[in-house]
Amino acid sequence: MLAGLQNVTFEFGARIIVEDATWHIQPNERIGLIGYNGTGKSTLLKLFVGEYQPSAGTVERSRTTTIGYLHQDLLSFDTNDSILTVAMSAFEKVLQLEKEIEILGKELEKTGDENLVHEYSDKLHELELLDGYNIHHKTEEVLQGLGFSNADLQRPYKEFSGGWRMRVLLAKMILQQPDLLLLDEPTNHLDLPSIEWLEKYLQHYQGSVVIVSHDKYFLNRMVTKIVELYQQQLHVYNGNFDFYEKEKAIRIDLQQKAYENQQDYIRQNERLVERFRAKASKAAMAQSIMKKLDKLERIEDVSLERPNMKINFRVDKTPGRVLVELKNVSKAFGENVIIKNSSVEIDRGDKIALIGANGKGKSTLLRIIAGVENFSKGERKWGHNVEESFYAQHQLEALNVNNTVIDEMKECGSQMNELELRTLLGCFLFSGDDVEKKIKVLSGGEKARVALAKTMVSKANFLMLDEPTNHLDMHSCDLLIDALKKYEGSLILVSHDRYFISKTANKIWEIDDHQIKEFKGGYEEWVEWKKRMESREVQLAEDKRQATEKPVNNNKEKSKPVNPQASPANAPINKEQKKELQKQQRIFQQLEEKIAELSKQKTQLEASLGNSSTYSDKNKFLQAEADYKKITDQLSAANKEYENIFEKIVALEEGLTS
Repeated sequence: MLAGLQNVTFEFGARIIVEDATWHIQPNERIGLIGYNGTGKSTLLKLFVGEYQPSAGTVERSRTTTIGYLHQDLLSFDTNDSILTVAMSAFEKVLQLEKEIEILGKELEKTGDENLVHEYSDKLHELELLDGYNIHHKTEEVLQGLGFSNADLQRPYKEFSGGWRMRVLLAKMILQQPDLLLLDEPTNHLDLPSIEWLEKYLQHYQGSVVIVSHDKYFLNRMVTKIVELYQQQLHVYNGNFDFYEKEKAIRIDLQQKAYENQQDYIRQNERLVERFRAKASKAAMAQSIMKKLDKLERIEDVSLERPNMKINFRVDKTPGRVLVELKNVSKAFGENVIIKNSSVEIDRGDKIALIGANGKGKSTLLRIIAGVENFSKGERKWGHNVEESFYAQHQLEALNVNNTVIDEMKECGSQMNELELRTLLGCFLFSGDDVEKKIKVLSGGEKARVALAKTMVSKANFLMLDEPTNHLDMHSCDLLIDALKKYEGSLILVSHDRYFISKTANKIWEIDDHQIKEFKGGYEEWVEWKKRMESREVQLAEDKRQATEKPVNNNKEKSKPVNPQASPANAPINKEQKKELQKQQRIFQQLEEKIAELSKQKTQLEASLGNSSTYSDKNKFLQAEADYKKITDQLSAANKEYENIFEKIVALEEGLTS
């Protein structure tokens, strides 16, 4: 066990966060810690690192266990050092060794002392054992994976915004490779490519990882266990987030049935007590029943403590077929070109997700569509009867800072009564007296949620949403998804939440090579299409490489001139060629499936060989090594056959078209 809670109770004043909780974290576990906003997930992580002490029970940590803890409070750190230097501070021991080696080297130059030679040699050996010669490469690789360019690496840390600073600190954390990594909302400041890179990195991480996140896709890919903090208790589910949702529904159903059965049993016995209490001959039996009921361990009624409501959009007007059109629009910030001579239109019924890496100009494009960002060239044209509503986290100045939250909602013309508005605000995490707070005392995240709530109750038939799920918990995200599915208007949104995109968008936009590329289909279809395109590009590059390496037989090329009038005579040969082509295409498809399966087996064996437990059993290790060699040989042979069949198909297709 790396760390754990043993019968822990923790209280903030009169509020109980967790009561009599036991949770042990084992080596190499991947755990998702979930719960509604405000239940105390971050507090639990602080218990593990010793920032808080439990009211009762014990927090257990092995003496040798190292813990890395990534959280939002780290943003208070500031320095003039480059981001490469900040991230490399993860290798504290290596850096210290390098300094010692440098000092010893200078001493040796002066004295040539034999004892110093031995010490110098020992230090170099220790540096090699710590893989000290690769720390620059490792650090650069991790920073680049998290979205930094080579040019960024020497820039001062203090020049970067909060989101980018958090990436540097995440890089430092994972380079330290602690036994236990505690990550509090690690994807909040990451774009899609960086999230995907982090997933791949953590999947091969040698320690245990506990992740607090509202990103369902991330949890599904990353974790094998869910721990839910709910009603001051910890509930463990041995599976990913999808398993948790199904299993929780089953547990709730079983508990509800058990509760109802027990209530029936209690009612029956209470009726017997009432009937026999007045009869002297039956009084003893009545007393016995009452004692039995008093000792009965009562099953709790199932009552989900969460906001449970429906957001209903009210669309007054039906717009024309085209809502907004961009014609040959160009936009640049100095030398940074965002889009160039790009044309696109948004049609009635479109629900578009604008996705891609940070810095590509997604939010800029959204502002251009909304009409709040100027552009250097082209035309932007509204359609007929369009009533738009634009939500952006950085455009919260429209809020009246002297209003209370509830008054701000009353003034947005939604025609909802106060009870309905309070219920809606509960969905956006404003409960009870929170709705009476002044806007000016709210945090940035709270203001963003008020602005989003106002957008939800507008009568717009066209919504523009920039990162609408930030600052929402999972349940609120689900409510928003349900609302947008039923929304009769059109929308375009920017988001890095893949689950949210997959459930709301019917088109994908991506800014690529300064052009807006449109994919007509949902997110999962787009991912599959991208994979196919990438595979095709890799294959074409390989074919091109092989073609340039092949010796060209000039005599054969020149010996058979093309005779355009010979085609009728070749008709029977073309039929045979077509049959052969179809046969080779079937073989090609079977080979693709075979290579995919062999690659999967190879990956599994690599993971097994990367597991230290494999090496503790000699027979197990020898078997794994033999299996790996066999799969590698099979995969190599299959790839060669794949290339040969591909060449045959190309030759047959050229023969048919010539």
